[in-house]
Amino acid sequence: MSLLTRRRLLRRAALSATAAGAARTGLASTTAAGVAATTVALGGCDSPPERTTDPEPDRGLRFPDGFAWGAATSAYQIEGAAKEDGRGESVWDTFSRTPGRIRNGDTGDVAADHYHRYAQDLDLMRDLGLRSYRFSISWPRIQADGSGRPNQRGLDFYRRLVDGLHERDIAPMATLFHWDLPQALQDAGGWENRDTAERFAEYADVVFRALGDRVPVWLTVNEPKTVVQNGYIWGHHAPGIRDEDAAYLVAHHLQLAHGLAVQALRATGLTGRIGPALNLHPCYPADDSAESAAASRLHDGYENRLYLDSIFKGAYPQDVVDDLGPDSRMVRGVRDGDLKIISSPVDLLAVQYYTPIYVTGDGGTVRKWPTSEAEWQQIYPEGMYDILTRVTRDYGRVPITITENGLPCPDVPGPDGNVDDAGRVAFLRDHFAAAHRAVGDGVPLESYHVWSLLDNFEWAEGYEQRWGLVYVDYASQRRVLKRSAHWYRDVIRRNGL
Repeated sequence: MSLLTRRRLLRRAALSATAAGAARTGLASTTAAGVAATTVALGGCDSPPERTTDPEPDRGLRFPDGFAWGAATSAYQIEGAAKEDGRGESVWDTFSRTPGRIRNGDTGDVAADHYHRYAQDLDLMRDLGLRSYRFSISWPRIQADGSGRPNQRGLDFYRRLVDGLHERDIAPMATLFHWDLPQALQDAGGWENRDTAERFAEYADVVFRALGDRVPVWLTVNEPKTVVQNGYIWGHHAPGIRDEDAAYLVAHHLQLAHGLAVQALRATGLTGRIGPALNLHPCYPADDSAESAAASRLHDGYENRLYLDSIFKGAYPQDVVDDLGPDSRMVRGVRDGDLKIISSPVDLLAVQYYTPIYVTGDGGTVRKWPTSEAEWQQIYPEGMYDILTRVTRDYGRVPITITENGLPCPDVPGPDGNVDDAGRVAFLRDHFAAAHRAVGDGVPLESYHVWSLLDNFEWAEGYEQRWGLVYVDYASQRRVLKRSAHWYRDVIRRNGL
């Protein structure tokens, strides 16, 4: 690792640790910008309720005919049933049950109990008017140890889910891997072990053949960057490792797993479309200096181009390779033919946008905009426009689906039982408008999935943060449509704002 890279990672780790401490104690950042950001963010989510009896003014911003409005979830965050019907242990089962890892000691053992209540949740989707539902398949529910004969009860659950979506005229969009690696594979080296990518391709083949053409869109690996950074650099996510050199070998093996899954789908002869799901963060210089411009470019390499270039250009970005150095485990781990596999042609790109990043001349980062309850998330809708147009400009007119965009709010039912999350409505409205402008400027955007359909287990934050359109009372598992859900139903009906 170069000095710049080490400094950048350490500064970001320190910032993240500060954020976690502030969140746990309820204290805002000690900087003036942090205080202002936290105040604005909380004020936005808790702002006085607007009149909910009057429809919102029609802005006349219509999306293309056939545009698919949807919502997203992931298996470990909502399913529960952690020990039922043959499901094996995942790294998140292990991580969440380790004392001190998750806020309040929460686990995903029950979560939103979607495994038992999926039919009710499907009805909620229908009532909202969703056209698409992006969910993930739990690898340890299909193969308890990550390989071998599939668990029929697990496959049957996803068959029922997919059939239920079709019965309600909702298009399924299935993610093969949303971080819940079987623990048995982690015990054998996890994503540091090249063999895990091969096991992933075998698992993908099992799922493809089981669900067939009933799933029109497949996504391979969700946010490989988050596994790399949170799981292997900062250690805030499973498997909780802090090893920079291992982290980027993991990045390569996750990209290899993506490419092998694409090839596995093609080999089946099925007609489904397939692509990666990448969280992309537009990186901007924090000031007008040449140093900030250079540092921002390298930061963009680690945040975005490391994943985009390998998939769409068949090469890792040279500035990142040079920064890692020839002795990096990643650089040494790339074999002949790997990048040809990784760049196997895809049908679409899933983009997940949450926040911009502003980079200083020494490789650090600063805040420029108000943050949500998720302290790392700066609220900047213009970043949505910038990342969508940038992808189209730099990588061609690959069809794009937005598979995650949203924010957490301190949602609490009022005296009437309703949840008035005005801040979420404002956030989504502004991001939808930015996406609409991108479409007008030539971005081939096909669909938009709000994160998330349901309040859920939010990884290291446990159940403290609520991201859903639907409020979940975890004690009773009662569902309540928030104001944002009712508003979103009108957006879908209008096909725009």
